[in-house]
Amino acid sequence: MLEPLNTPKKDYYSPSHTAEHILNQTMIRMFGTNRSVSNHIEKKKSKCDYLIDRDLSKAELEALENEVNIIISQRLDVTECFVKRDETTLDLSKLPQEAGDLVRVISVGDYDHCPCIGEHVENTSEIGTFKIISSEYNSQSQILRIRWKLSFFYSE
Repeated sequence: MLEPLNTPKKDYYSPSHTAEHILNQTMIRMFGTNRSVSNHIEKKKSKCDYLIDRDLSKAELEALENEVNIIISQRLDVTECFVKRDETTLDLSKLPQEAGDLVRVISVGDYDHCPCIGEHVENTSEIGTFKIISSEYNSQSQILRIRWKLSFFYSE
């Protein structure tokens, strides 16, 4: 397990946390969103909120779930590197200032690169199967909430 640089404020479960990174990058690639605006990551179930101008159809949610599982199944190594805060082009807005001048970047193969202080698996083969439980869209706030779990540890 890749250890956190600083102690995260939340008690993330590493397979779910790495799956969240994959989900974020998949939302970016498929629907042009940014990374989640908020999330709650746990072992039993998790949720991510995305700013998007429309709801996703059932077919789009199924395609999203399928694409996340394709990435997970590629058995990608999850690695870390350190870059100077003032020398990176990555979005650091969610990284706490107390993370210091060196920023830890987590890479899921060549698929995703993101500053992060949390714990992660060493390979996507440790994640299990990603399953979307439900979604809901608030048209006023333009927030799409996706609830999901990993079935490697829980029967469906």
